[in-house]
Amino acid sequence: MPGRLILATRSADKAREIRQILAPELHDIVLSLTDAGVAEDPAEDHIEIFDSFLDNAHAKAGYFLRLTGSATIADDSGISVDALHGAPGVRSRRFAQRTDLSGSALDRANNDRLLRELTGVPDERRGAHYTCAAVLHLPDGRRFAALGTCAGHIVLEPRGTSGFGYDPIFRVAHTDCTFGEMTAEEKHRFSHRARAFRALAPVIDHNTVSR
Repeated sequence: MPGRLILATRSADKAREIRQILAPELHDIVLSLTDAGVAEDPAEDHIEIFDSFLDNAHAKAGYFLRLTGSATIADDSGISVDALHGAPGVRSRRFAQRTDLSGSALDRANNDRLLRELTGVPDERRGAHYTCAAVLHLPDGRRFAALGTCAGHIVLEPRGTSGFGYDPIFRVAHTDCTFGEMTAEEKHRFSHRARAFRALAPVIDHNTVSR
């Protein structure tokens, strides 16, 4: 399939968000693992074992490029909280340690644990930031990467129903809104993922879109 681009995620929320961020000419060639018919394998649980977002993103892209033979984009992202010395960081997705949960149920469990960890912590110490490492791996061995961050605070209780992950408890710096209270368009003005993938988009466009 000319121009096929694998997006190394099984998250429908993340796939939708990345497609919205990328330019229209890229949107139509991006196939999630589900779109591409890549069967789920327990080995995938052991890909993201590194202590940096960038290393995890490279590991994920490399794994699925080898599996599919197609150009692959991947990201690793998470939230780091000042009062928790940067935790959960690269462990954001499984912070609640609930291997029996996935999707929105896991999101709620992660948010609940983070809020419990911050019980009694005053607002001035609830600073946090999101980080996203986005990468592109090409079949010829070339690799590209971009980083995006977004600063903010952890609020006292969830606000809003938009977004996913920690969005309902993350108030964006210099605004009065959590990501959970923003529309997709508003979120893409500030988010770590939008900043990373917009920086990577020209490289993706140049190397994958059929001319």
